[in-house]
Amino acid sequence: MADQFAQSGEDIRPTETPMSSAHPMKEATSALPAIPAIRWAEPPEGPVLVLLDQTRLPGEETELVCTDAPALVQAIRTLAVRGAPLLGIAGAYGVALAAARGFDVEEAAVAIAGARPTAVNLGHGVRRALAAYRSAVGGGADREAAAAAALAAARALHREDAEASAQMAVHGLALLDEMLPGGGHRILTHCNTGALVSGGEGTAFAVALAAHRAGRLRRLWVDETRPLLQGSRLTAYEAARAEMAYTLLTDNAAGSLFAAGEVDAVLIGADRIAADGSVANKVGSYPLAVLARYHHVPFIVVAPVTTVDPDTPDGASIEVEQRAGQEVTEVTAPYVPMAGFEAGGGIAVAPLGTQAYNPAFDVTPPELVTAIVTEEGVVSPVTAGGLGELCARSRQVSMS
Repeated sequence: MADQFAQSGEDIRPTETPMSSAHPMKEATSALPAIPAIRWAEPPEGPVLVLLDQTRLPGEETELVCTDAPALVQAIRTLAVRGAPLLGIAGAYGVALAAARGFDVEEAAVAIAGARPTAVNLGHGVRRALAAYRSAVGGGADREAAAAAALAAARALHREDAEASAQMAVHGLALLDEMLPGGGHRILTHCNTGALVSGGEGTAFAVALAAHRAGRLRRLWVDETRPLLQGSRLTAYEAARAEMAYTLLTDNAAGSLFAAGEVDAVLIGADRIAADGSVANKVGSYPLAVLARYHHVPFIVVAPVTTVDPDTPDGASIEVEQRAGQEVTEVTAPYVPMAGFEAGGGIAVAPLGTQAYNPAFDVTPPELVTAIVTEEGVVSPVTAGGLGELCARSRQVSMS
């Protein structure tokens, strides 16, 4: 899986490649998108980073071709590429792209790392490729060799994330089976945490997918995830491809599900986990944690160790990205023919001039988190000490 995404020298597709079928999800059984979420390509005109444009899903699968850091920064800010682990991979490839094309690598690294402030993996990926580049330059390598070192670091990160995804699925399913013996799991998830955000099959979604494949998933409840609908557009898309039993609901319907006893566990991802175990994730996660605690339902966070940021002491120290109010006051027209509307344009759902509060994330305190699942194992209860031990163990493994 990782090799499929990380190889070079692939034939590049056009910038926009429509789906070959009007109903591709009915024909597919894989959990992975038909087009990889990210790939490095080397056409005759020079290396490029190719991204599946997630803003156009599920209407059509099209690709964006990035030839420089500004193009990647734009793709990150518009959420064409998104999700904590994938942002780390994109950041590393972005540094390699700048190096390979002869741009200012240091300048590109700063721009890419600052594209989204909350997602800690983005900076991690940038720093990893940049360190490889600097080390090569410091050792006397020429530009081409230094660029190759940065690309090798990006590919290694890509492979490692695929491996981490598989391990998180194993640990997460084991935890579910321990907490909820007998199978028939009814899982509620928020935002999107599948192959679209990962080098593998995802984080929280990968656990649900493992339960599905083991015959132990009764129902995947998919939060719509307003205002940009990552649940309905992306998670439902991935669940349909995998032929999972899933049901879509609006975010504000979750409470009634809990009250009816229809949720056995909540599984979400994370964009940053502070040293004390506070979890920043897509806005709407914190209310689910409160509901889960009241209804005695496990609230489980699934994320790679790279999402844990020991330099952020607590939740109050997490910088929460504030996005444009237009995402709330307008809805985006679908990328399919629709009379009277321009594809991709905004349709007003509030009076002109309405101010909107639009944080991209909220922060869940550790006392509301039942467990954090990583590729290195599970932390439960969630404490600073437990997280610290897990991160130390991870560093020892990576150095051995």
